[in-house]
Amino acid sequence: MIGIEGLSPTAQAIAVLVIVLIQALVLYVGYGKLTDLLAPPLLRAISKK
Repeated sequence: MIGIEGLSPTAQAIAVLVIVLIQALVLYVGYGKLTDLLAPPLLRAISKK
């Protein structure tokens, strides 16, 4: 982990929550960018059947 073991239980819970929210945000933005890059060529390829 990141070394949050020395924190109080409440601080550990908050730290884990913040870490999970940051991960979710990174994945949301990353998959959004990936979709923006890959969707148009894939849709064009599918529609040219």
